[in-house]
Amino acid sequence: MGGPSAEREVSLSTGRECAAALRDAGFEVAEVDAGHDLCARLDQIRPRAVFNALHGRWGEDGCVQGLLEWMQLPYTHSGVLASALAMDKQKTKEAYRAAGLPVVESILARADEVRRRHVLSPPYVVKPNNEGSSVGVYIVREKANAPPLLDDDMPEVVMVEAFAPGRELTVTVMGDRALTVTDIITDGWYDYHAKYTAGGSHHVVPAEVPPEIFRSCMDHALTAHEVLGCRGLSRTDFRWDEHRGRDGLILLETNTQPGMTPTSLSPEQAGQVGISFPELCRWMVEDASCNR
Repeated sequence: MGGPSAEREVSLSTGRECAAALRDAGFEVAEVDAGHDLCARLDQIRPRAVFNALHGRWGEDGCVQGLLEWMQLPYTHSGVLASALAMDKQKTKEAYRAAGLPVVESILARADEVRRRHVLSPPYVVKPNNEGSSVGVYIVREKANAPPLLDDDMPEVVMVEAFAPGRELTVTVMGDRALTVTDIITDGWYDYHAKYTAGGSHHVVPAEVPPEIFRSCMDHALTAHEVLGCRGLSRTDFRWDEHRGRDGLILLETNTQPGMTPTSLSPEQAGQVGISFPELCRWMVEDASCNR
């Protein structure tokens, strides 16, 4: 839990919640804040399984997964390749396209160029290519005259994608099973604040959408999970323009380390289909392995 990424605080919250749930499920749990001494700490503890509650870079991009493979410690969630692939938003879209899944136009561009001119016709979205939790997301509206004023701490290369209007939908996949569809309702963009602040968003689960859209979301999420090579738990996010029917449904990204906080979507979906939070965490530990 924890670690050095931009999502450290969310990871600490996830770790605390999961540790408590695992203790409720009967496990002996050691909480490790991942730092430069992580290898030594794990070597000292020698856990029978590692519950990966890290978010963001180093924790869900294949780095810690490679370390755990090297140490031959069984771990939860996706393996090295799937983690690295899903963390790279542009490569994820390439995998989606190859599988026939719907996505919007996107390019990678230098941040300094994005600050100078519109590299896509507005409206569009600018975000880091390898961060999660809506960190560093900029929306450029349709009639914007000037390009976005990106923060100095944005990465050198960013993703710029056409803005997809509509409702925010999401589906959790647990192993080989898509759980349900959630409709995420916010006053504005589903940003970091809306995701992790109590009352920042309202979740309708199961989503009140037409049956064909519900089925498509479930099918697409399972396909994305399989195409990327995910293991354990994943969550795929969608935008749906209801005015265009099925043509208005597009995939945004797949999260291989879904949040497990009190306001998180995946535990809520599991609860909707009768799986308690301790039961979900227990399943994840029992699913843990190397060579994922």
